[in-house]
Amino acid sequence: MAPTVPTFTAAQVRAAEAPLLAAGVPLMRRAAAALAEVIAEQSPERVLVLAGPGDNGGDALFAAADIAARGVPVDILRTSDRVHTEALQAAMDAGARSIRLDELDPSAYDVIVDGILGIGAHGALRGQGRDAVTALLSASAVVIAVDLPSGLDADTGAADDAVLAAATTVTFGAVKAGLARGEGPRLSGRIVLVDIGLTLDPADAVGQATVTERRAG
Repeated sequence: MAPTVPTFTAAQVRAAEAPLLAAGVPLMRRAAAALAEVIAEQSPERVLVLAGPGDNGGDALFAAADIAARGVPVDILRTSDRVHTEALQAAMDAGARSIRLDELDPSAYDVIVDGILGIGAHGALRGQGRDAVTALLSASAVVIAVDLPSGLDADTGAADDAVLAAATTVTFGAVKAGLARGEGPRLSGRIVLVDIGLTLDPADAVGQATVTERRAG
């Protein structure tokens, strides 16, 4: 039977991350390593990584570096002019290719990694992120969401029609409340919870969610 775990708000997760980040714990590298393993399990032939400006984009890009280093063709579509520069360089050094939206062929990929937005985002996708998602809504690729599907509210589960429905959501540290509320269950697919070392008190949980799998990060 799939385990049931407590869910937490974005603010609670950020508060739990803060002391670890202050101590220099490599949370992004832990998250990216676990994400890369989930991607690799799909035995992909070609991967598209959607990379936004925040930590989820960094997670996706470091995972892209891992996947590209395994010899899998990886294309990176940046949905913001600002991305995690170290992670992007690692991906490019490993052989990933950067593409523009006007070069995007949705039929070219069997795996899409959604790292556009994270738990700090509110409201619908906008700008380049929305344009990219709209272009990919009819794609047949397996979608893997980084922490949560971009455009899904981390607390309420609210979402509009410009969200890529994930086959798998790889979420880090704790299950975000929005994955189990509103549109969350429909858009998140199976949930893989990765332990990256956060300490959260179950007594402070705001709900419960069923996860498909738990892993160490």
